[in-house]
Amino acid sequence: MSDILCITNRKLCGEDFLSRIEKLAKAKPQGIILREKDLSKSQYEILARQAIDICAAYDTSCILHTFTDAALSLKAKSLHLPLSLLKQMTEKERKAFSILGASCHSVTDALLAERLGCTYITAGHIFATECKKGLPGRGVAFLEEVCKSVSIPVYALGGITPENKKEVMKTGAKGVCIMSSAMTCAEPDSYLAKLDSPK
Repeated sequence: MSDILCITNRKLCGEDFLSRIEKLAKAKPQGIILREKDLSKSQYEILARQAIDICAAYDTSCILHTFTDAALSLKAKSLHLPLSLLKQMTEKERKAFSILGASCHSVTDALLAERLGCTYITAGHIFATECKKGLPGRGVAFLEEVCKSVSIPVYALGGITPENKKEVMKTGAKGVCIMSSAMTCAEPDSYLAKLDSPK
């Protein structure tokens, strides 16, 4: 089974966005996080409904992002949130999701996310990346520290490539997240296969 989470960013996508989601879903990552934070709730809900249907056709998990109300309204079972939004959720809301993730940037974040019932977290950014221009990566030592601090799966985020994935996995991370490459690679099938192979 794949250990890759693909994160969307339609602004980086050079083709029809739903076609890209379909190609990614077909490539069978662990899941696709629909992270289109700039949309309105209603716009996001329309897009999420389409993305969920596409992912379901390929038995790939579609993880909604940021819009808790839309996720609850669509009866989605998977949600990923910035920690600030996770903290605002009620326990009942958190329990509505069988997969609940949060973005963490420190050991303190990771411990809080675990305490609030997250089933996994993302930790980043690990390496320098275009998305965080000018900000140095936190590095694999940071990632290892996060992995050791919690008992839930940790997915590394930021500048992950087939060349550095092996180093990342040695820290105890469960898997990796990709965004820019997921949106721009020529052949998602072969790119994800290449990224999945170095264990």
